[in-house]
Amino acid sequence: MTKERVTLGGKLSAVLVAAGSAVGLGNIWRFPYIAGENGGGAFLLIYIGCILLLGLPILLAEFAVGRHTHRNSVGAFKSLSKGWSFIGYNSALAAFLILGFYFVVSGWTLEYFIKSLSGDIAQYTSSAVNTELFRSFTLNPWRPVVYTAIFVLLTHVVIALGVQKGIERSSKLMMPVLFIVLIVLAVRAITMPGGLEGLRFLFTPDFSKVSAKTFLDAMGQAFFSLSISLGCMVTYASYFTRKTSLQATALNVVGLDTLVAVLAAMVIFPAVFSVGIEPTSGPSLVFITLPSIFSTMPFGAAWSAVFFLLLVLAALTSTISLHEVLTAYLHEEWHMSRRASAWCVTAATMLLSVAASLSLGAWNDFRIFGLNIFDSLDFVTANVMLPLGGLCTSLFVGWRLKRSLLHDEITNHGELRCRLFGVLVVLLRYVCPVLLLLIFLYNLGLFRL
Repeated sequence: MTKERVTLGGKLSAVLVAAGSAVGLGNIWRFPYIAGENGGGAFLLIYIGCILLLGLPILLAEFAVGRHTHRNSVGAFKSLSKGWSFIGYNSALAAFLILGFYFVVSGWTLEYFIKSLSGDIAQYTSSAVNTELFRSFTLNPWRPVVYTAIFVLLTHVVIALGVQKGIERSSKLMMPVLFIVLIVLAVRAITMPGGLEGLRFLFTPDFSKVSAKTFLDAMGQAFFSLSISLGCMVTYASYFTRKTSLQATALNVVGLDTLVAVLAAMVIFPAVFSVGIEPTSGPSLVFITLPSIFSTMPFGAAWSAVFFLLLVLAALTSTISLHEVLTAYLHEEWHMSRRASAWCVTAATMLLSVAASLSLGAWNDFRIFGLNIFDSLDFVTANVMLPLGGLCTSLFVGWRLKRSLLHDEITNHGELRCRLFGVLVVLLRYVCPVLLLLIFLYNLGLFRL
């Protein structure tokens, strides 16, 4: 299997594919409103610190596991230690459950992109009207399902083409386009009247608004943003060649991922300040608040279309990586053809996504521990499975995995230098487990701040 396994074309491909997995709605939708709720500049500094202390070490750990084994996320951990194979199963299950609601949100971005192209979004200037429009759309019994199905099929097409023709080529196309769109939007937002106030909010630290919760929010966002514990990085690293530098790739991925988050904030905060809206508007910033802002801008329909195209691209890069985790698992562990594996994943995630979408409307009375299907999928993955998977990964690589094996992967068997290898081990053994345990306990409500 190792000899026949397909590999990515080169260093740039490795970076773009892994960065495509990390970059998603978490950067463009979630980061700005979390930063807005936590004071802007101070949160940004804390977030960068959490990326370095928490995100980068676990990312390197997952890269090492994937590249060493050249297996899918389940097979990778199983081949290293059967007793720790539950980490791989946890990541595969988390990827499946996340796709259940992520496809739904992705469908929303596609709906808003199409409505922007038609000019429908630009004609509504009131946040109250946009709130009602968004509500009526998500409660509709068939429209969100149609857009969700379209997004599932778009993802399937890329996966069915394979690693090189599908995932690698799409990443090389979409990631540069995503950055170009972000930069264009950021320049436009900054030049809006009052836009510089938004930049001051983002880059001027106000530590008076910092609390212990700010640190936990920053740690959670860093973890969520890099797609850790979903099997994505383990699976993609299994396609890396032996010449790929895991250190350089991880640093590039972290850098690009953070840059996208900052650029997204540079789009949203200047626009928000320009029209006098509070940056603490929360999750509604994207689907309710921003459409109201676009409607007041010259060529608002065009700018709205460009922005929601950005969201579509970001969502698609993430759904592709999550789908690949499950496709690779079925292909290698169940010995199914890649085409059959892809169709099985597509069918299963389609059914789950339809149920999640309908649970916001027609099926809202069906509850799991008081939550509808959509919210329960979000809660159990974000609050339980992701931090638990990261905690176990850091413990496994830090304590159970042979230190020589980790060193060989990080240094390409001695060809590269890693002066901070000892620091990496300390972070994986002590710092990451403690931070992730705090996130895990806080998310479950077992202690308050």
